[in-house]
Amino acid sequence: MVQLRFRTIALLLSATLTGCAVGPNFHPPALPHTQSYTACYLPLHTVSSPGPGGAAQHFLPCQNIPAQWWTLFRSPELNELICRGLANSPTLKAGQAALRQAQENLVAQIGSTLLPTIDAQATAERERFSATTLGVERAPGQVFNLYNTSVNVSYTLDVFGGLRRQAEAVSALMDNSNFELEATYLTLTANIVTTAITEASLRAQIEATHQLIAAQASEVNIVRQQLRLGGTSMVDVLAQETQLAQLQATLPPLEKNLEQTHHALAVLVGDLPSESQLPCIDLNKLHLPTELPISMPSLLVRQRPDVRAAEALLHQASAQIGVATANLLPQFPLTASYGVEANIPRDLFTPDAVVATLIGQVAQPIFHGGALIAQRKGAIAAYCQAYDQYRQTVLQGFQNVADSLRAVQIDAVALRDETQAEIAAKGSLDLTRAQMRLGGVDYLALLNAQRQYQQTRIARIQAQAARYTDTAALFQSLGGGWWNRGPLPCKCGIKGI
Repeated sequence: MVQLRFRTIALLLSATLTGCAVGPNFHPPALPHTQSYTACYLPLHTVSSPGPGGAAQHFLPCQNIPAQWWTLFRSPELNELICRGLANSPTLKAGQAALRQAQENLVAQIGSTLLPTIDAQATAERERFSATTLGVERAPGQVFNLYNTSVNVSYTLDVFGGLRRQAEAVSALMDNSNFELEATYLTLTANIVTTAITEASLRAQIEATHQLIAAQASEVNIVRQQLRLGGTSMVDVLAQETQLAQLQATLPPLEKNLEQTHHALAVLVGDLPSESQLPCIDLNKLHLPTELPISMPSLLVRQRPDVRAAEALLHQASAQIGVATANLLPQFPLTASYGVEANIPRDLFTPDAVVATLIGQVAQPIFHGGALIAQRKGAIAAYCQAYDQYRQTVLQGFQNVADSLRAVQIDAVALRDETQAEIAAKGSLDLTRAQMRLGGVDYLALLNAQRQYQQTRIARIQAQAARYTDTAALFQSLGGGWWNRGPLPCKCGIKGI
């Protein structure tokens, strides 16, 4: 009966004294008022060019990005790499652990502040009592036992909402961890795609260089035969050998970059470089996504996980202002205990052994050396800092999209020009070789034709790879479509694999 009465009183006091929370109520910043990502007009499609990776790409405004956007490249090998990365990446697993920690911190914060704390205890004491403390002289001391069992309840009435603001701040940190995980997911998948494309590009450049070296070596042999027959001079032979050596010197840097890129890709998928068995991707077999969905500019801040993570930190800073404000106001802690106490254990179960207390307190800060006021001012400054950091994140997000859009357009033009240059250089080289055999041109013309063809072929491969990597960068800059991702259909998260 006594316990029920204490509970009723506590509930009535809580209902009577609990008011609204002090401090600002958080509202997400307004969406940017802009209708486009770039200052210039966005065309309906890019230019096209013959050959692999030369298809025109069409921009689809106000369209949603698929969650598994990398499947648009139609590469089973690329899908396999993404699958392995999502399953094995320590970075992604660390982000998942950070989110679980934030979720448990929120549960702990709610349980320790917004709900009553109930503890049970039992004690057994043996004491010696001195009668001289009561003014009785020469009285013998008394030795007795004291047994106690009780349930203690403590609760702080959240009159001004400081405790709720604390829970709100922890909840915002959980949101931050959630969006940081989404950002890690997006960064991981985008890095795997771009690194795999870079590796394919380097392999194509090395293969082209080997073909050029073989052709150049054949030219050197022809010149040497002509020297033996007296049809040319040693100067021409040395010039051809120099050209061959210069071409061979371009291989080690390419091979070095290939090995480093291969090692980076192995780490991205969670493997040791020495033990990784990665599928090889043929650059010419990659499909260039021809339809590029472009979300509305006003929705970008809701779709980029880094912006949402910055918004969560802004929310947390806003809640901390309320916490600091509530610390300036009175606090209302309540404590209660109910139990039994007796000198011998069998008396614990008698009605006379029941003991109970109910204590209500009011604590008002009066003088703390200006610390509480300074803490509130510091919380306001932290909010201003978080707001400016949020704005900077938004600006960088729009910059990423604008850069990617312009890169996609310019890459198409660059590939068209490089393809035309390669075709022209190949025709010039074939014609110069034929004229050289007939004695119509000298070796200087042949050297120039060879050098131009080598440069244009490598440049065309690089321009082709740039279209793929910048397309992936566009999907990443637009948020990667994580909001369209439901429950993953398989362990690796890729349908059909």
